[in-house]
Amino acid sequence: MKQSIKNFKKYRFLLSELVIKDIKLKYRRSYLGILWTLLEPFLTMIVLYLVFSKLKDNNDRTFPVYILTGRLLYTFFANSSKAAMKSIRTHGQMIKKVYVPKYIYPLSSILSQFITFLISLIVLVVVAVYLKIEPTIYMFEAIIPLFILLVMVLGTGLILATLAVFFRDMEYLWGVILMLVMYCSAIFYYPSLVTEGGHGWILTYNPLYAVILNFRNAVLHGIPLDMNALIYSSLFSVVTLIAGIWMFYKNQDKFILNI
Repeated sequence: MKQSIKNFKKYRFLLSELVIKDIKLKYRRSYLGILWTLLEPFLTMIVLYLVFSKLKDNNDRTFPVYILTGRLLYTFFANSSKAAMKSIRTHGQMIKKVYVPKYIYPLSSILSQFITFLISLIVLVVVAVYLKIEPTIYMFEAIIPLFILLVMVLGTGLILATLAVFFRDMEYLWGVILMLVMYCSAIFYYPSLVTEGGHGWILTYNPLYAVILNFRNAVLHGIPLDMNALIYSSLFSVVTLIAGIWMFYKNQDKFILNI
């Protein structure tokens, strides 16, 4: 453990440089630049609001914030997991030439996406203020589901980064899985739509929805975190992280033969 911490400190500068490079490359030759990080979720929110508010005759004035809280968290999960999955193959030439702890690559990809995600939360704040959603003391608890989500993404990213080296089709398979996760996370519909149809288990066993639920409780509803969702999402994230670290370290020496 001490050696791992010492090794991490040794390469922390490289980690920060990779994070900065990922952010710069994302917005290179873009006229809107980082402004698109704010415009994209805002425009998506408008489209989803116009479609689903009319479809279900929904007159809830807080529905745009409901959509944003789900959409922003899902987008971070999707983008960061896909970036981590491609990270080893993307940096294949560097891995072959110089020694760098290989976990640096998926970690930097996830952290760069996390920084972008934090910036995009500005849109949520602006829309919440515009709709006059009153802040409560429970808003500070939003940090907890966000941290759990980050741990979940780290574990998932390490697993995907490992699998993608040996199974190139994992990239396409994960895209399909992400689409299923999106529709099973109650991003643009209320949970009652599923539970009333007898399919509540879809949300109950979805760890991402558990995170979204508690984030909404803290930011939108102003109520305490749901303890069942908190325990379930925490356990899932920790187990996923442990599994990801184990799988990654067990196979990292074989990466150079497959990239």
